[in-house]
Amino acid sequence: MTKPLLEIDRFTAQFADRTVVRELSLSVARGERVALVGESGSGKSVTALSILRLVRQAQLSGRVLFDGEDLLTKTEQQMRGIRGADIAMVFQEPMTALNPLYTIGRQIAESLRLHEGLRPGAARARGIELLRRTGIPEPERRIDSYPHQLSGGQRQRAMIAMALACRPRLLLADEPTTALDVTVRQQIVDLLLELQAQEAAARGMAVLLITHDLNLVRRFAQRVAVMERGVLVETNETGALFDAPQHPYTRRLLDSAPRRAIEPVAADARTILDVRALAVDYRTAARGWRAVFGQSAFRAVHDVRLRLRRGETVGIVGESGSGKSTLASAVLGLQQPAAGAIEIDGLPLAALRANAGRRALYGRMQVVFQDPFGSLSPRMTIEQIVGEGLALHRPELARAARRARIAALLEEVGLPADALPRYPHEFSGGQRQRIAIARALAVEPELLVLDEPTSALDVSIQKQVLTLLTNLQARYRLSYLFITHDLAVMRAMAHRVIVMQAGRVVEEGETLQVLHAPSHPYTRALMASSMLTPMREPYERAHD
Repeated sequence: MTKPLLEIDRFTAQFADRTVVRELSLSVARGERVALVGESGSGKSVTALSILRLVRQAQLSGRVLFDGEDLLTKTEQQMRGIRGADIAMVFQEPMTALNPLYTIGRQIAESLRLHEGLRPGAARARGIELLRRTGIPEPERRIDSYPHQLSGGQRQRAMIAMALACRPRLLLADEPTTALDVTVRQQIVDLLLELQAQEAAARGMAVLLITHDLNLVRRFAQRVAVMERGVLVETNETGALFDAPQHPYTRRLLDSAPRRAIEPVAADARTILDVRALAVDYRTAARGWRAVFGQSAFRAVHDVRLRLRRGETVGIVGESGSGKSTLASAVLGLQQPAAGAIEIDGLPLAALRANAGRRALYGRMQVVFQDPFGSLSPRMTIEQIVGEGLALHRPELARAARRARIAALLEEVGLPADALPRYPHEFSGGQRQRIAIARALAVEPELLVLDEPTSALDVSIQKQVLTLLTNLQARYRLSYLFITHDLAVMRAMAHRVIVMQAGRVVEEGETLQVLHAPSHPYTRALMASSMLTPMREPYERAHD
């Protein structure tokens, strides 16, 4: 039997206060693509970093054999010769993994100089070839770019080029597509598959993919290993695992895909939000002859029209730069329209934005932001965060009544009353997003603007938050303006969908009709890139 390229044997990683990986055994064969799957805190990233001995202040035990040699017994100097040369890593966020002070070419050349002794001219030529091979346009020019001058997809391609510079035998890919748009994500997956096939044929290169994206796993991996709280609970061929998962945790993960359970909108539902011919400009510094006339304007939103009724969810879909978040900012009164009109429940937004109407505006409309870690003040208790809106909009409430209302709101979103004196850092991402929803509900709004509310959450937590939003909508006939790039979430949550590209609406209609039979080429490209799985039967919504 052929010896595995990587063999992890009873590996344990323990920090001072807890064990994050326990007795893990896993092998990766030459030329094989294996996915290590689990939610945040499952230990999968610690496992990947431990292979390269990049985990500090942890006690590691067991064996991590690479080509028969135990990496845990290597000195730091020996590991420097292995990192990048024999084992390379593609990190989750290239903007933080790449050095902002060095050009892309210099960062690629550093590895080639250290491991292969190439001179500057030869390293530059190899770097240009690597950038061309990974699909970066104009590699002769882009090699002199800094990371901030590249798009997210180009930075990830540059990271892959750096990882492959010395033709490693094992590539560790830690959430390589998490922060990317769906079309760019598909391109990166296709690129990894193509490059791995080439390198597997030449050198037997294997890939260990670290991810929580089950659609990515289905498309990329030949074999899947599932981790729960530091323990490997199931390993199987990809098709067999998806068709017949054995462990309860694996079944729960696979059952976490969003399912459509929304109620139909009442025929007589009144219009809550009416956007007519909206245009939004951003002022930019003028250059050239435009400098004579001062600033120039960039139009981020062009002639957008939409209506949102009571109890309805309208989804806004598009990639980064499509204008969907700018549209949301204009609806919230945070961005001055250049043209067009917005009405909230029949009242002009322009009038409501004035100081006298601002309180009435935000009593009708609230927002839940994308990042549950950045949208809550770390200096305020949960009672202060949720009660802030009540203090402004219901100043007549006595302190005891306000506290009782806050406790009731927390209970409604599934949090205990003992959360009141605690701070945001004491809660998980999903719990923080529940706190943000409770804060939004405090003033009893009719409209919630949801800006990527689940994109930072694990799949099982995402399902819980989506179920909560669905239940709240049914109970209070809330209207949602739901912004997302995740078509699976959109399919589950939205009655109607609007597709935006470059600031314009290119397609709109009933959600299932648009997703089933898209008419615009851009929508079809989004669908083709989404790795969307067939929709499962609606589940029963939990009611109190």
